[in-house]
Amino acid sequence: MSAPTVSQFSDDLATGRIIPYLGPEVLGLAPGGSIPSSPETLVELITAKVTVPHKIRKNLTAASQYVENFKHRKTLVGLLQEAFKSPPEPTVLHSFLAGLANPLPLIVDVWYDASMAAALASRSDFGQVQGVSRAEYLADWVHYFRADCTKAEPEEAAGWTTLLYKPLGSIAPASNFIISDSDYVEVLTEIDIQTPIPERVKEIRTGRSFLFLGCRFRNQLERSYARQIMKRSSDRHFAVLEGDLTRNEARFIEEQGIERIDMPLAEFVSELTGMPTESRRAAVA
Repeated sequence: MSAPTVSQFSDDLATGRIIPYLGPEVLGLAPGGSIPSSPETLVELITAKVTVPHKIRKNLTAASQYVENFKHRKTLVGLLQEAFKSPPEPTVLHSFLAGLANPLPLIVDVWYDASMAAALASRSDFGQVQGVSRAEYLADWVHYFRADCTKAEPEEAAGWTTLLYKPLGSIAPASNFIISDSDYVEVLTEIDIQTPIPERVKEIRTGRSFLFLGCRFRNQLERSYARQIMKRSSDRHFAVLEGDLTRNEARFIEEQGIERIDMPLAEFVSELTGMPTESRRAAVA
């Protein structure tokens, strides 16, 4: 079966048949931004402020765990707030997804910035559900927020036209971050039985495909989250992945029924939106 054309992806997004799954590399569509757009960039910012052992300096989760253990969780959260303090500027992709005539029922975003929420901010019919750290909220897996950033109850999500799912948390509105080794251990011990996945997300994903944009599957954490969020959805998914894949990435996309689109993300997004990716500011002016 041949992969859909870019125009077909546009149609499937417009009709809600495909759920976008956004990774940190989406921010790279607008070079020169001040928000970190990769785990590698973020861990550099953290280790520039706090000395950590050399062997974990390039490992985001391990370095975060070290800061949490030896400098306190508040120090770690403060470093993340500093890293993501710049006002979010949605890219062309964020603006396109937010502006579809038929609003998307679900958008998954696995990075800590608030760009997607900023793109949706003109609408009152969306809400967010964010993963939270069990180190800070022992009894909770997620928190819900309305479009005006006030705290919401889980049952309200059924009335939102668009649900923005941030499984790793977000800088806004409440600085929730799943980032340290212990954060992930808590989630991964339960995620196989789907406990941390919000019920509304489970409902919406049924029968739908996912389109991975700005994501990689190089490490076990990235693969585990993608696998569990896709569970009980369609058996056909898509990922824009340019260049060589690692052995683990190739095995993962084959196992999960993910069809690879080997082209630069910027080129794919330009064709999808009909706008050059450099036009971020014009798109949100």
